[in-house]
Parts: sequence; C-alpha cells; structure tokens
Amino acid sequence: MTIAQWVPESDAVTFTDLSRNPKAVAAKAAALGCLRVTHRDAPDMVLTTAIHAERAAENLTTASRLFLALMKQDDGVKSLLLALPEVFPWVRHLDSDEAREFTVELLDALSDAAELGTREAVHRAIVSWRATARINADPDRLREALRPLGDVDLGPVEDAE
Repeated sequence: MTIAQWVPESDAVTFTDLSRNPKAVAAKAAALGCLRVTHRDAPDMVLTTAIHAERAAENLTTASRLFLALMKQDDGVKSLLLALPEVFPWVRHLDSDEAREFTVELLDALSDAAELGTREAVHRAIVSWRATARINADPDRLREALRPLGDVDLGPVEDAE
C-alpha cells in the first residue's frame, strides 16, 4: 500500500544522502516516522516505517467509515454539509445540489482510498469541484460555460477504460 503525505522540507534528505549513508537516513526516518527524500532528476519520495504507514492507512479507513456512517443519518448529512465550507471555503460557490454531489463524491473517493488504495480519486474530486466553484464564482466564465455549443460536433466520446 502506498502512503502519500506531506513531510516538512526540514525533515528531508537528498537521494545522494540516502545512497551514501543509508543507515543514518533509515535511522532518521525511523525517528521521525517519515522522511522526504529529494531527488534532483525525479519526484521526491517519502521514506517511512511500516508501522507509520499502517497507522496512517488505519486512520484514513477509520475516518472514511465514520463519514460514510454519518451520511446515512439525516443529522449527519446536515452536519457534514454545514462543516464543508470550513474545510473547503470555495464550496460557497456551489449550489446546494452541487455541494451534496461533491460531498457524496468526496466520501466515495475517501472510501476507495481507504479500502482500495486508490488515492488519486480524492485529489481529482477536490480539484474538479474546486474548478466548478471557480467557474460559478465568475459570471463571465459561468455564462461561457453554459453557452450552447450549437452545431459543434466534438466527435464520439471515448471510453475511459
């Protein structure tokens, strides 16, 4: 299972440090729980202990299941929808149906991340709905987005699979 999380730059070593002194880098990662490994020619990596990764996955699973359970109760849904603007301030630019759709999509993506390890869906849901809010917040963009395409043929839609 992959673990993606933010690690402060102060808790970082270079890939060269790792290759030259792996024991010291491993000890630092064990002491911190996780350590960013920067690489000049490739994306940064995170070196972590198995127990740290397992606890992070367990935390995600617990939170995901809790939110899904809340969604099954009327008061829970109301509470989540009321809390949403504190977590995502741009939600105020979504109408109530869009906010509800975003909440369901986000919780489904969190569940998939926790249960299946498919974490990209969470990021995609947030980025997509934030883009929708950005368009809704700008009257010119919204008008352009809602403009009929007319006789424009964009061709067949390809299956994403």
